[in-house]
Amino acid sequence: MYNRHAVATTQLGDLTLVAKDSALTGIYFPHHWVKPDPATLGTKVELQDDLLLAEACRQLNQYLAGERDGFDLPIALAGDEFQRQVWVMLDEIPRGETTTYGELAERLGDKALAQRVGQAVGRNPLSIVVPCHRVVGKDGKLTGYAGGLKRKQFLLDLEEPAAVRAERLF
Repeated sequence: MYNRHAVATTQLGDLTLVAKDSALTGIYFPHHWVKPDPATLGTKVELQDDLLLAEACRQLNQYLAGERDGFDLPIALAGDEFQRQVWVMLDEIPRGETTTYGELAERLGDKALAQRVGQAVGRNPLSIVVPCHRVVGKDGKLTGYAGGLKRKQFLLDLEEPAAVRAERLF
């Protein structure tokens, strides 16, 4: 198994991209809330020397520039069964829409799981690609995000449908 990482410069700042073999396994902001185990980072490589990491950077930058709606990258998510269930649900949230921790917990069958859902969302290793920024508090307010609330707001604004954006102008 070949773990490696590189730093990518993006509109959201420098992001650490992590890959294992042929799959992207992590995207981390500076000062990320839940840091990856250093052993999982592997060797530091130059971005341009790794086809997968370079492609991930290219797609991230296109996404952040509004030039693409999603990602076409091989990914691998490492977590426990509950976390993986939550991360699958995150991936199902349509672009331009949000949901709440409570709504995700209800989909899992128990609204009381909302706090546990929040913990799983906070441990999402593939920020942006697996869109945890689309989860908001029950009152629609922004709540924690590993990259900070300014980045979360940027991503939500970026994904906001043009019709909704136009309505807000008037």
